[in-house]
Amino acid sequence: MAEIEGGGGGGHKKGGKPKSKKMSTRVDFTPMVDLGFLLITFFMLTTSMNKPKTMEINMPVKEVTEEEKQKVKASQAITLLLAENDKIVYYFINEKTGEPETPVITDFSKSGIRETLLSKNRELLNRANNNNYDSIPILKEMFKNNQIPEDEMKKRIAGIKANKDALIVVIKADDKAKYKNLVDILDEMLITNIGRYAIVDITPVEQELIKTAMAINPN
Repeated sequence: MAEIEGGGGGGHKKGGKPKSKKMSTRVDFTPMVDLGFLLITFFMLTTSMNKPKTMEINMPVKEVTEEEKQKVKASQAITLLLAENDKIVYYFINEKTGEPETPVITDFSKSGIRETLLSKNRELLNRANNNNYDSIPILKEMFKNNQIPEDEMKKRIAGIKANKDALIVVIKADDKAKYKNLVDILDEMLITNIGRYAIVDITPVEQELIKTAMAINPN
């Protein structure tokens, strides 16, 4: 708020003419400070905070239920070995011998491990006469178009991912793999809608499998 103050003395100059009165202006910023605090309070109350982004990770636990102790079909599981140079070596277990089949080298491209996971998961569910896997993109599209609420979409997708006939992924990282590779493969679990996966330690036998696969296909 501006105030006008009088400055200088009155008096008269010589000759009888009155001396002009000097005026000074002072601006009071106290109301502006109050307004600033009001605006800060308003924005604090009306602005929504950013929700932290989290990544879902399934880790193995020591105590498991009897149902979890049941043996998983060899054809239902795939083991991913994260190797050097952004490569992935994966293999399946032979149902008859119980030994790892020939390891295959792939990468993180769309036509690499992603295509492998998608096709294998679809194959398993179709074999079990369960084609709900293909309905996940439909549910996401329905949510996008406001046809179903988010909670319902997540619940139905979670039910599809937890299907007992779906693919199970075991992730193991070699010492030469990058930390980024682990993050990337977890992203692929979300992209390919894999609901059952776990991160476990790599074994010496699997490290030899990586060397064998790299020797066969060095590129």
